[in-house]
Amino acid sequence: MTDDSRSAAAAGRRDAPGGRPRRPRAARRGSGRVPVALVLPALIGLAFLLLPLVALLIRAPWRDLPHQLAGAAVWQALRLSLQTATLATAASLLFGVPLAWLLARTAFPGRRLVRALVTLPLVLPPVVGGVALLLALGRNGVVGRWLDSAFGVTLPFTTSGVVVAETFVAMPFLVITVEGTLRAADARYEEAAATLGASRLTAFRRVTLPMIAPGVAAGAVLAWARALGEFGATITFAGSFPGRTQTMPLAVYLALQDDPAAAIALSLVLLAVSLAVLAGLRERWTGAGAV
Repeated sequence: MTDDSRSAAAAGRRDAPGGRPRRPRAARRGSGRVPVALVLPALIGLAFLLLPLVALLIRAPWRDLPHQLAGAAVWQALRLSLQTATLATAASLLFGVPLAWLLARTAFPGRRLVRALVTLPLVLPPVVGGVALLLALGRNGVVGRWLDSAFGVTLPFTTSGVVVAETFVAMPFLVITVEGTLRAADARYEEAAATLGASRLTAFRRVTLPMIAPGVAAGAVLAWARALGEFGATITFAGSFPGRTQTMPLAVYLALQDDPAAAIALSLVLLAVSLAVLAGLRERWTGAGAV
């Protein structure tokens, strides 16, 4: 060892308590100059995302807004949207969390294929999803014919059909989020619970679920938001009947053809509801200490 290296090691021992050399400090986040080549596209992207929302606020009929929102049809559509989105999220939690656990914690033949099929509704055009639901659950569908003849259950063009369509497009968001959280979670806690005599179901309920609760909450928020804004699959599978299947997105689309001011007012209601939900669940969605 050279004299210079001995001096450096001695200095490190003197600087650190207990004679251990200090670790070099990590560079402070945000320090240094930001490259213009990154700032310019970032600003353009931000403007692209904000401009439509700003235009919506600028063109909003603020003076006539109370009159536009006083109609019973507006609140009927809003109430139906909130109810169906909540029910679709509940169904996504009921079926999606076990499915995510199966994909993350077990190895079975065809797992990659199952994962691909689960994520297919994410890239499938919503209208195509609605047509597929009709072919599967319609009165003459593969399963719908049996449901109608055996139980007298008809799903298309009903409120239940809205929930089914929203669940179809929203559940993949929850499954992907929860599966990622499960893969990041330490499986040794579940193994420790198993060695103490807990069944896999008990370990999942008392150990796994509390660990992945933030991820489940994040997936539920994404699923709820997707269900609230669903349009294509809903109008194809459930139609647009006021009070029964006409959710807020459908009401906005129909109002845009005859009364643009009413469509803008309805859009503002949806925007306010979405912002309120995201603000209320932001801490659980992004995790503690998020900024």
